[in-house]
Amino acid sequence: MSAATKETKKYYATGRRKSAVARVWLEEGESGFEVDGKPLEANNFTPIQIMLIRQPLEESKTINQFKVKATLNGGGLSGQAGALQLGISRALVEWNPDLKASLRKFGFLTRDPREKERKKFGQKGARRKFQFVKR
Repeated sequence: MSAATKETKKYYATGRRKSAVARVWLEEGESGFEVDGKPLEANNFTPIQIMLIRQPLEESKTINQFKVKATLNGGGLSGQAGALQLGISRALVEWNPDLKASLRKFGFLTRDPREKERKKFGQKGARRKFQFVKR
């Protein structure tokens, strides 16, 4: 088979954190990260967030086996990094279900359920009230 007709295996998963959603595809073969069509380092992530995103691949010792392609929607950088981490972890479990126990042990498969609480009417924020003034 020529390289043009050779089909590579792809594994898909979705990760969510706060209001961010990451759609992640793992492609076997080459290695690297492509987020929204750009390299991971070009997406304004801090070095700590980049380390957080890479952790599932490093712990499963598959950092050089996959090219990670992802699209991000919503949220800020922190939420997007957490969503990417969860998406990569779920895609790794699609590839090899035996990794589930070790990824769960490190907490990579746990969806963080914390969301922003809505602002209530008659208040300054979700819980903050307007300052009381005795007249």
